[in-house]
Amino acid sequence: MNRGKFRVITLGADILILASSYILMSMLKPAGLKTYMLSHITFFLMLAFLWIVVSAVSGKIGRGRIVNLRTLFSRVLTANLIATSISALLLFALRDLSYSRQVVFGTAITATILELVLGSVYLAFRKAPLITPAEIKLSERELVARSHPGEASDIIPDPALTMRLQEGCSRVRAEALSSLVSREDAARLAIVSTSEAFNIQNLEHDQYTCIINLKPMNGIRKLDRFLDTVNGRLGVYGLFICSVETLEQRAERLKEKYSSFVYYLIFLPDFLINRVIPRLRITRGLWEFFTGGANAPFSRAEALGRLSRAGFAIKQEKFAGDMLCIKAERRSEPRPANENGYGMIITLPRIGRDGRTFNVYKLRTMHPYSEYIQDYVYGLHSIADGGKMKDDFRVTAWGHFARKVWLDELPMIVNILKGDIKLFGVRPLSKHYFSLYDDEIRDRRIRYKPGLLPPYYADLPTGLEAIQHSELKYFDSWDQNPLGTDIRYFARSIYNIFFRNARSA
Repeated sequence: MNRGKFRVITLGADILILASSYILMSMLKPAGLKTYMLSHITFFLMLAFLWIVVSAVSGKIGRGRIVNLRTLFSRVLTANLIATSISALLLFALRDLSYSRQVVFGTAITATILELVLGSVYLAFRKAPLITPAEIKLSERELVARSHPGEASDIIPDPALTMRLQEGCSRVRAEALSSLVSREDAARLAIVSTSEAFNIQNLEHDQYTCIINLKPMNGIRKLDRFLDTVNGRLGVYGLFICSVETLEQRAERLKEKYSSFVYYLIFLPDFLINRVIPRLRITRGLWEFFTGGANAPFSRAEALGRLSRAGFAIKQEKFAGDMLCIKAERRSEPRPANENGYGMIITLPRIGRDGRTFNVYKLRTMHPYSEYIQDYVYGLHSIADGGKMKDDFRVTAWGHFARKVWLDELPMIVNILKGDIKLFGVRPLSKHYFSLYDDEIRDRRIRYKPGLLPPYYADLPTGLEAIQHSELKYFDSWDQNPLGTDIRYFARSIYNIFFRNARSA
């Protein structure tokens, strides 16, 4: 049952219980039902109005607010006491003391008792069925294993290569790295353990079929420059095999090393020193001075994004202990790196009216360098029902919360003021997402100005095809009546957002 329907039912039940209590109290008076029903109707209407308003505001009739007997008694008693007290105060203020206390207070008390009894029965039935377990959130290791099922199973690790790699890393990681390299890939192979681009630049040969670096990405200073240098020493489709300790694996390592109390004690300083300070332009130089710019923690998304920015395509991921081993293939020259860092407010290129590319303002909800691996994430997980990437590991924990309450969309108000978008209209899409649409929809889309609130919230389609159909229906309606269409779609969207908990991410 959706939220809107649930509220209508509970509201109707609330009014029915109050009316039944009023009729019962009137019947118990000696003068009978007919006399008190008419003489106390003003009081009843006032009490009913306050009853409904206070119930709605306090969450008494909201779905998900009453989940057990404690919340049932707390919300019902609080809401009903407030409504009854306000009614009594109004009667006193109006100097109208002719009402029967039995009818006035008896109605409220009886209605409260009935609500508590019926609410308890409802909760008993609600909790009786076997509830389907919630979807389990997959760990980083499980996501990698699911998205790369047996891709390297046809490669038989070379024992000699494994032995060579073991001289510079653990046996587990040596075996994992060896399983990513075929004999053809190792035709001209370089194995290094370095954090300096200088050592890559001075390798013996001009081009290699494969370079394996045993030094984790976390320990490399000026990583972007280092990866650009690796790109230049590989031939076309040459491989770069590397490893990184991701944020999630780092957290697991620290939890194993320290007690829970100590871990949470060092978590905030560690986050500020290693994640926040290196990202701010004003403090980045200070961080590099004291740390040498190395041993930085990277998310999985940032590690893959840095490789993609450097002209590599991600071919394989595999965990070895607490290290994520990555097989990357050279595909192009490196793209320019983001030298300005990643602040809280970012701009993203989007396709607007007439196919013009403009920048939308957003609150950053993804890990740095995530913009470089959109194609890769789509290839792994495709599109979820809401139109966003499924199992998108690029989104931070803070980002999930911000998207849920639309904080990330607030900066787009500037785009409305600039005239790039309007309040209601189709979502402005990235170049990659735009390419997923059918040709007919793409041609139709660029005739209209995009909007902050898309038709998705009005129709709630599931899947990319349904989203395209929803947008076509909106375009057809808008061509006939632009203002009326936007008002109608906006009203339906607001209803779905607040009463049906509509979300796109």
